[in-house]
Amino acid sequence: MVYVVVKHKVEDYSRWKPVFDEHGTTREKAGCEGGQLFHISDEPNNIFILFEWDKKENATEFVESEDLKKRMQKAGIIGKPEIYILEKIEDFPV
Repeated sequence: MVYVVVKHKVEDYSRWKPVFDEHGTTREKAGCEGGQLFHISDEPNNIFILFEWDKKENATEFVESEDLKKRMQKAGIIGKPEIYILEKIEDFPV
C-alpha cells in the first residue's frame, strides 16, 4: 500500500470541499482507494489529506497531473501544496 499526504491551505473550506468531492471519481480511476481528511484544530482552512493508493506509479502520475493542478486552482488553494508519497515501513504497538 502506498500513501499520499497532502498539506495545503485553502481560501475557504466551504468552497474547496465541493471541488474536492467532485474529483473523487477521477482519483478512483487513477488508483486511489480512499483516505482521510483532517484540518489543524481551530484552523479549518489548513487541510491535511491522507490518501491510500494502489501503487506508487499511479500516485505519482496523479499528483503530477495537469488536471490536479487545475482542480487545486479552481478550489482556491493558497500557495504551493506540500505533497508526499509514502510507503509504509511497519505497524507498531502503542
